[in-house]
Amino acid sequence: MHDCSCEKPLVPGIVEVIDIIDETPDIKNFYVRSENGVPFDVMPGQLAMVSLLPVGEGMFSVSWQEENDHLEFAIKRTGLMTDELHRIEVGQKLGVRGPYGNGFPVEECKGKDMLFIAGGIGLAPLRSFIKYCFKHREDYGKITILYGSRSSADLCFKDELFEKWPQEKDTEVYVTIDNPEEGWDGHVGFVPAYLEELNPSPEGTIAVICGPPIMIKFALQSLEKMGYSDEQVITTLEMRMKCGIGKCGRCNIGSEYICLDGPVFNLAQLRQLPPEW
Repeated sequence: MHDCSCEKPLVPGIVEVIDIIDETPDIKNFYVRSENGVPFDVMPGQLAMVSLLPVGEGMFSVSWQEENDHLEFAIKRTGLMTDELHRIEVGQKLGVRGPYGNGFPVEECKGKDMLFIAGGIGLAPLRSFIKYCFKHREDYGKITILYGSRSSADLCFKDELFEKWPQEKDTEVYVTIDNPEEGWDGHVGFVPAYLEELNPSPEGTIAVICGPPIMIKFALQSLEKMGYSDEQVITTLEMRMKCGIGKCGRCNIGSEYICLDGPVFNLAQLRQLPPEW
């Protein structure tokens, strides 16, 4: 039996959009701030409900929190709500409530090497953990980031991928696109195949993965082939998050409510669930 009560307020706090960055043709990164700075404290991997009157609201991962200043949401245009968000301008007021979800196990990962594997918009939730590791650099070992998208135009956070992150201590960044294109001299190929090519050692390493379901499916097979145990592999089922408080019942898989028990799970935990995740 799950406790569906929620101590967090269900009335959204009002925030102002202070910056909008076009990451790709269909992904924008929104910087929002309340009058007092950030509307709430959030840990990597947690989500928030963003509302735009009179359109509606949607659950989105927080791609970063800048302390006492702003939250960031990288949002892909996929339907009515996100279409309208992509039309707003700096100065727009939004509602934000949360945070929701358990977030990534930042404490349990301390002292480990970190392998981040992302595809497309899946880099947004992982970015919060990656930047957290950089902020607390002494707590984590080697950091390896593998990221892929359909094309170079679809790569998110290019400034960080190509300029900032490779300059961080003991950090390697690998970027790939699915198909060859003119002007691209980087790696070409799908993420799971590139992962096997790189063959990062599982010893003392935690792998964190997020992206399209098909990418996750084959990347998990690759990790298993390379010797990663189920306990060493973490993913997020954030796309299953609905109301955030376990009331609507649309997020449950077997006995688990993704809103309350997740969305972050290791592979060992997921294997205990019905095969619908």
